[in-house]
Amino acid sequence: MARIVVAGGAGFIGSHLCRKLINDGHSVFCVDNLITGDKKNITSLLDNPAFSFFNIDISNSLDTITQRIGDINYIFNLASPASPNKNSEKSYINYPIETLVVNSKGTQNLLDLAREKKAVFLFASTSEVYGDPKESPQKETYFGNVNPNGVRSVYDEAKRYGEAITFAYMRKYGIDARIVRIFNTYGPFMQKDDGRVVTAFINQALEGLPITIYGDGKQTRSFCFVSDMVEGLVRLGIQAGLSGQIVNLGNPDERNIFEIAERIKEMTGSSSEIVFEELPEDDPKIRKPDITRAKEVLGWEPAVSLEEGLKQTIEYFRNF
Repeated sequence: MARIVVAGGAGFIGSHLCRKLINDGHSVFCVDNLITGDKKNITSLLDNPAFSFFNIDISNSLDTITQRIGDINYIFNLASPASPNKNSEKSYINYPIETLVVNSKGTQNLLDLAREKKAVFLFASTSEVYGDPKESPQKETYFGNVNPNGVRSVYDEAKRYGEAITFAYMRKYGIDARIVRIFNTYGPFMQKDDGRVVTAFINQALEGLPITIYGDGKQTRSFCFVSDMVEGLVRLGIQAGLSGQIVNLGNPDERNIFEIAERIKEMTGSSSEIVFEELPEDDPKIRKPDITRAKEVLGWEPAVSLEEGLKQTIEYFRNF
């Protein structure tokens, strides 16, 4: 089977991806500097002979691992802080320079590795490249509405640059590269303090704290359960003949934030009150993926309903 590098493999989505790939019979080389990832996410894999972990920042030289990993068939680059919540220690707001560098120099280092090893390269971009969109649902052909120097730009623009350099390497050097734009994803192994909507609402509800909505709660999001997301990532990353593809992965089941808060409060049996605070700068008002291309190219669409996904995520945090 294949030999695969997963950068950011100790993160939320990355750790699920590592488990999926190993269960599919592949050998996985997980690379993570643990700034926002957590070694606890991969504890169950550390004794598996098909799994290797390297505590390395991909923004620095990869020479220390290049020889040790030998031949590589695929590289999945998920290495980046991803939470926008300034109150979370794990957010890209609190790691602005690191976020810019890992998506620029870090991505280039992995592209050089892909070129050297003749490996297929998958860059994990984000729905945030669409900014605060003026069209919905968002198609891959939409150029976006992004503030290039706002507080969120360290992530938005970093990912846009990551896409640009990935395509530059594909055009100049002929590497096989693909880009996935990941929409809101949730599920077990999210970090309790990551500041994301589902995590925050569930833990506030379980602890009887006020459920905090930023803005009026009318803004919308589309939440994809992590097992669905990982299935899409594997298909896009490994399936032959997809070089140059840019694919949205997410759940088009669009809900407003107030509805999500009420649903979580009901499902947890919480007595928490719902409170409102000021909307952060450049927070998008709508977010809904057009997944037509994912259906056509990958034969993929989400299978887990929001209710079922929330049930599993709530149970995970009850036992946290």
